[in-house]
Amino acid sequence: MAKSKPLNQRAAPATAPSAPSKELQVFPNPAPKRDYVIQMQVPEFTCHCPLTGQPDFAHFTIDMVCDKLCIELKSLKMYFWSYRHEGAFHEKVTNTILDDIVKATDPRYVRITAKWYVRGGIYTNVVVEHRKKGWKPLPAVDLPRLERESGML
Repeated sequence: MAKSKPLNQRAAPATAPSAPSKELQVFPNPAPKRDYVIQMQVPEFTCHCPLTGQPDFAHFTIDMVCDKLCIELKSLKMYFWSYRHEGAFHEKVTNTILDDIVKATDPRYVRITAKWYVRGGIYTNVVVEHRKKGWKPLPAVDLPRLERESGML
């Protein structure tokens, strides 16, 4: 008699829908003549403490002013996922991610803010930046503050 699987168990797919990868895919910047900020949030970053093996969790914010190339988001997701089983110090992994993004895209500017969740009673924030040689941001526009409209009179 054939063995049946439990009713609530789904069969595993023949091939995984995606897999972690250190390869960052890129695509041409659709507006290379304009400085504009692309912000990417990665709220579920995981790696392991290289000393204890305990999991570390962080929320990454990437602010980029691209030049000729932009990062393809699915590859960025798989890239971040690739750290899940690696041991890494907070400072090292944040700087490595910056280096890999710069290598893949050669952006005008990129800042990565990694907010590491509490470990031993200490929160760690690591902020790293890259500026392309010769790139200068345009001055910020100071707009007047307006009262927020609620739609109610």
